[in-house]
Amino acid sequence: MNTTPGSLGRELSRRRVLEILGLGAAGATLLSACGGDGGSGGSGGGQGGGGGGVAEFHGAYPYQVPPKGHFNFMSGVTDAILAGTPYQDLILIPGGMWLWAEKKWVPMLAEKWAFDEAAKTFTYTVRQGITWSDGKPVTAKDVVTTFWCRRVMRQVEWQFLENVEATDDYTVVFTMKKPSTVIERYALRQGIFSDATYGEFARRAQELFQQGKDLDSPEGKKLNEELQAYRPKDLENEVITNGPYRWDFNSITNAQLTLVKNEKGYLADTVQFDKIVLYNGEVPTVTPLVLSGEVDYATHGFPVATEKQLIQKGVRIIRPPIYSGPALFFNMDKIPEFRDVRVRRAFAHAINRDDNGTFALGESGVGVKFMAGFSDNQVPDWLSPEDQEKLNKYEYDLEKAAVLLAEAGWRKQGDSWIKPDGKPAAYELIYPAEFADWSAAGENLAKQLTAFGIKVTGRGVTHTQQPIDVDKGAFQLAIQAWGSSSQPHPHFSFVTDLFTHNIPIAANQGGKGMGFELKQQTEAFGEVDLEAVVTAAGEGLDEEIQKKNVTTAAIAFNELLPIVPLFERYGNNPALEGTRVEAWPDDSDPILKNSPYADNFTIMLILDGRLKPAKK
Repeated sequence: MNTTPGSLGRELSRRRVLEILGLGAAGATLLSACGGDGGSGGSGGGQGGGGGGVAEFHGAYPYQVPPKGHFNFMSGVTDAILAGTPYQDLILIPGGMWLWAEKKWVPMLAEKWAFDEAAKTFTYTVRQGITWSDGKPVTAKDVVTTFWCRRVMRQVEWQFLENVEATDDYTVVFTMKKPSTVIERYALRQGIFSDATYGEFARRAQELFQQGKDLDSPEGKKLNEELQAYRPKDLENEVITNGPYRWDFNSITNAQLTLVKNEKGYLADTVQFDKIVLYNGEVPTVTPLVLSGEVDYATHGFPVATEKQLIQKGVRIIRPPIYSGPALFFNMDKIPEFRDVRVRRAFAHAINRDDNGTFALGESGVGVKFMAGFSDNQVPDWLSPEDQEKLNKYEYDLEKAAVLLAEAGWRKQGDSWIKPDGKPAAYELIYPAEFADWSAAGENLAKQLTAFGIKVTGRGVTHTQQPIDVDKGAFQLAIQAWGSSSQPHPHFSFVTDLFTHNIPIAANQGGKGMGFELKQQTEAFGEVDLEAVVTAAGEGLDEEIQKKNVTTAAIAFNELLPIVPLFERYGNNPALEGTRVEAWPDDSDPILKNSPYADNFTIMLILDGRLKPAKK
């Protein structure tokens, strides 16, 4: 990309995945917003500074227009407009948002929360006085409904949970199978949906599980299918929001849409912009708009040449860490040779990851070093120096790659590798066509492997269809996300690496994804159940114990190498100053360490009033 991990059901890792912050005591000191007209319609021009006019912020993000695009925002449902993107946090407020550098929460919809380790509970207190756009108060019932519907969509937090219930109008109790700090993140970062919209599905889910049935039962499958198929028809009354902005449904076109001030919403009196205009599209569409000054901020992965043009025009480039990037995925369900770990390791040694990152994103693409399954930036926080030394770095080494393939029964014939079945090694690699950085990574990867003797042909697939094809198993090799651009704990990165496009979650699309079995034999630990290992990596309230489990997961991932992380992405976010936006914080501001795809710093700056309209 681009724009989304997402995530992302699917943690679009970088694309879906994307989440945001919260405000506590700081909320009392927030500045008052400029008055908005609350009117409808998008803006086509570069207006929108301060000085008495309508203050507009111009962003960009891809979305599907109706009828494919829709307004069922439930987690795991595909093609909802802006669902799982940073901009959702302006419409549906989460419990809180995280400051990644300071490692602390800003409370939002959740006023306070606490663990009770002995009772195995996490208690979430809803902030009173927040109102839905239909005039009803936001209550504990809305939080309960949200999480029971997420259970229908096979969301990962339910591996940790026994129950979610309201004990009064503003108190929600999450009962855990085992206490786990990651429940805090799952609970607080989730945007809350209205019970008026989703309550029927939540109540059916509670009845289903109370009867001892599960999502693999006929009734469970039917409920999952119906929730995914649900489409609000009466948009003004069924698409209910609680943030400072709401949809202007009449403004939605193939080119752009507008969010207008929701005067009833949380922080509506704090945000400084009256309208948020979002241009639709991935890199090819958005690039000319950015170059012409129509876009104030974008998270797209712009090509190196475009970035140079922007810098020449005086546009500021912000480079936040993304904590994830593209990886090479193998279809182990349908291509038996990929089940041999020696083959996957050979691929890793045959790829120059630094070159791959530079080709795709210049200085914003940095080859993965540790191959631990989560960000190199975070590895020293979780693994001791001694354990870091245990990780195979899979340096670029064609001789090692050749030895591993020979051990796996492959042989070289001229310039080409022959598989154990006697056929030449030749594969198709699919990648999201509109994501300039991932497309470039895919093209470079295909060229490197072909030069090594494994013929790889790249093919771009539209970015909305490609992850579905991966989940269905309709691929040989694919580019998808590793790590987590939306969650700071390594547990979430392992979910992306091992579950999102694999057997546990790909089932939402009726497939097995990469088909990597989660019970594996390892040299380091003997037989391991990776689903249990990943769950354990997030369990408990003692971080020192968590570090041991994260270390186990990292070493197992590194040894088994089910996917090959290519490079770690840093943002090359254009941030236009002086046209509609006064200025972004200095590069030294710790908020710029937040991932753009979760707790997005621009969204947080809008919400707390720090991002101001340019003076005219």
